[in-house]
Amino acid sequence: MSTLFIYIIYFLLVSFAYACLKGAPWVPTWNGDMQRFLELADIKKGQKMYDLGCGDGRLVCIAANAGAKAVGFEISIFPYLLACFRVIFSRTPNCKIQFKNFWQVDLGDADIVYFFLMPKFYPRLKEKLEKELRVGTKVIAYSWAIEGWVPLKKSTHQNKVNMYLYEIK
Repeated sequence: MSTLFIYIIYFLLVSFAYACLKGAPWVPTWNGDMQRFLELADIKKGQKMYDLGCGDGRLVCIAANAGAKAVGFEISIFPYLLACFRVIFSRTPNCKIQFKNFWQVDLGDADIVYFFLMPKFYPRLKEKLEKELRVGTKVIAYSWAIEGWVPLKKSTHQNKVNMYLYEIK
């Protein structure tokens, strides 16, 4: 039994480390910032929203409840499983969680892209977004600004982290 426990812990740690190397460790967006996301996103019914590194899927479900066709990508097994359970038990329509590396996904059909990643990945992500997204697609960055892009809006609330709204031109 203890060997099985060690394998499970090892598997979870490897999954966590892999996610850190590809984008960020799992650090959830604060619950209090969900409303700020909705205000910036201004979701219209049927819009496609991607959450890059969706963690436990809270934001994906909130976007789907607001009318989006929301898809979250996650590569760390523990948050991915939490997100799947959240979607199943909340019975949120138009909400999907995929165990996929977003770096390998074409984001070209997105209307809204959200991410909370480490800034060291921003130059590569910026290049991907500029290459794949259509003109008019909204990009929402949590915590850090994208160097070289001018935000349409910066959401600041008391002692909370900033959120930046961009639009692909």
